[in-house]
Formats: sequence, structure tokens, C-alpha cells
Amino acid sequence: MSDNQNLLAEQRRALILDEVRRRGGVRVNELTRRLKVSDMTVRRDLDALARQGAVAKVHGGAVPVAEASTHEPGFEAKSALELSAKEDIARAAARLVAPGSAIALSGGTTTYALAHHLLEVPDLTVVTNSVRVADVFHTAQQPGAAGGRRPGAATVVLTGGVRTPSDSLVGPVADQAIRSLHFDVLFLGVHGISVEAGLSTPNLAEAETNRRLVRAARRVVVVADHTKWGTVGLSSFAELAEVDTLVTDAGLPTAAREEIAEHLPGLVVAGEADTAGEPRQAGIHDGQDG
Repeated sequence: MSDNQNLLAEQRRALILDEVRRRGGVRVNELTRRLKVSDMTVRRDLDALARQGAVAKVHGGAVPVAEASTHEPGFEAKSALELSAKEDIARAAARLVAPGSAIALSGGTTTYALAHHLLEVPDLTVVTNSVRVADVFHTAQQPGAAGGRRPGAATVVLTGGVRTPSDSLVGPVADQAIRSLHFDVLFLGVHGISVEAGLSTPNLAEAETNRRLVRAARRVVVVADHTKWGTVGLSSFAELAEVDTLVTDAGLPTAAREEIAEHLPGLVVAGEADTAGEPRQAGIHDGQDG
């Protein structure tokens, strides 16, 4: 299958998932008409989404998966969802990082995507509680033919802790490591974000570790695709007032953007270029604090 065909399949599945969530269910014949594809193609898409745990198949269609607020998907399951959106968000968020700064990256698949875009930013100090994020920098820093550390390569501080299903390190060991640190910007992945609950996660220990990360940061940037808006996990760990900027994708509905604008000083919508070709921004600060 070509890259173009893969992209089309991904776009179709994102549209199907949005429709399932918005309407509470869809029928195969409705999707074939809307997407202008065959019945077989729609059923393959639904099979793929069902394998990822994103929808539940029923006779003639699909419905949302009823997830408890304590349900925590594994890293691989989350990696398969909203791939284009996460890549757009990662590119936009990377533009907020100044060379030589000290930053933190929490666990999550969006921060994992962001890590790849930070490899060429020189002289970073990166604090992370994500095994996957640390591996991105470790792999990139392997000695080349000449040996030795690559000039300008990031210095990475990996906290200890207990590993979660999403490959984050949490708990007292991680909390203690973060307590004495200070960084310029925290890039935070979340399970859910809403006006009422703020930032939330299904993992109680991860909630406490994330609280520590938020307290240690001069600026907090949440990186979250549009499906996270309105989702609420078991434990809230920060209010919206503690967030400086939300970097999200173009799938975020207009009503949600208006609501976010009332509560956050900065919103970056990745994938929607302004006249200068940059991601659309509202109330966003530049890359460094004054």
C-alpha cells in the first residue's frame, strides 16, 4: 500500500471516529455515502478502529467504546490514534523551544512525537519521566563513525519511578527527583482536558507526578489533539488557569476554540496556517519568557 493510500485510510478513520463520538454511533451505509467508498472499505476501517480499541462494532455499524474514568490505554494503542494530528502538534510545539533552554516532557504519545522534532535544537536540557522520550534522545546520541557525543546534543535527565501502561515513570521516586528541579517550559501530554475538570489522568500516581512537573515549570504548554477536549479522567492534577498555552490540531470545533479562548492565554491550532505560513495562534507568547 502506498504512502498516499495510507494517508487516505488514516483520514477516513479519523472522520469515522469523530462521527462516532459526535453522534454516539454510525451505520455502515451512512459512511459509504458520506465517504464515497465501498462497503468493504468502511468495514475494514471499522475493523481497524475496533482493533485499536477506539470503537465497538455492532450489527450494521459502530458505537463509542464505553471507557471508565480509570481506563488507561497502553502506549501502543494510543500511538495508533490521531497520527496526523499529533505530528502537526509536534511540529508546532517544537517552534516554541529556544536553543539552550531547560525543558520537560511528560509521558505520552504526543510528547513522544515532539521529542523527534527537538533533536536538532541545540544544547537543550531535557527532563522527562517518559521512557519512550528518553529513548528518542538516547538513540540519536549514539556515537557516529568518529565516535563521541554529537555537538549540541541534548542533556537528558530521566526520572526514576514505577512504569505505567503508557511508559511513564511515576510515584514517590519520580516525585522526589522532580521536586528540586526547575525548567523553562513543560510540554505536557494529557488524557483529558476540560473547563470543569482541568487536566486529568486515569492514573492516580501519574496525577501526582504531573502536579510536580507543573509546579517546577515557568511555563506550561499542553500538547493535546482535539479528541482530548471534554474528556475527563479519574484524577485532576491542574486547573486550566495553570496552563499558559494549548497546542492542538485543526479538528478542534469552533465552539471549543471559543471556550478555550475564555480560559487560556494562549492557543495554537496546528495544521491551520495563517498568511505567514505559521500555525494559527491566539494570545501566544514568543519562545522565551521575558
